[in-house]
Amino acid sequence: MAQGIYKVTAQFEEELCRYTGAPFAVAVDNMSNALFLCLYYEKVTGITISIPSRTYPSVPCEIIHAGGKVNFLPVHGRTIKGAYQLYPTKIWDSALRFTADMYQPETHVCVSFTGPYKHLQLSKGGAILTDDEAAYNWFKRARFSGRRECSYHDDDLDMLGWNFWMLPELAARGVLLMSRFYNLDGSKKHNDDLELPYPDLSQFLIYKR
Repeated sequence: MAQGIYKVTAQFEEELCRYTGAPFAVAVDNMSNALFLCLYYEKVTGITISIPSRTYPSVPCEIIHAGGKVNFLPVHGRTIKGAYQLYPTKIWDSALRFTADMYQPETHVCVSFTGPYKHLQLSKGGAILTDDEAAYNWFKRARFSGRRECSYHDDDLDMLGWNFWMLPELAARGVLLMSRFYNLDGSKKHNDDLELPYPDLSQFLIYKR
């Protein structure tokens, strides 16, 4: 069981699981890093991954940083709505979808709490929703410089990781704000998918590697 400063993050993750229906949740500092961890874990080096041509610019960045290649799929209009798969992986970009019982089995769903348009507005943050316990345990340590949830003076440091952990004060705010997604009778509220405009990234040479 999480203790000390790690307890509030665990409480927030439990609330995310309760609301979305995911067996496991891992909170991170932003959704871009959530995508990177999933892509790295799924070993996408050399794999071509298809995403909408209109999306947030960090998505192709994370694919390339993880060793993959980007294929842009044409989008009709200037906006995208809801969630989409980073095909052919089990990873989903759900920056524009956060609603009750949204989790689908055998996926890594990356959600965003950054920015003024998100349903859960933490100012910054994201999470990975998954049902893969091995991936969950790896994500938890990978986001925290490879550390276990104890003092680094006591840890057996045997894993490389990244500094992607969510600040405890943001997790505490998340615990408080999750109550807005429930009715007075305790039933879950459903949120409509967001729809936002994005540039056509297929025109930029930087992503064609």
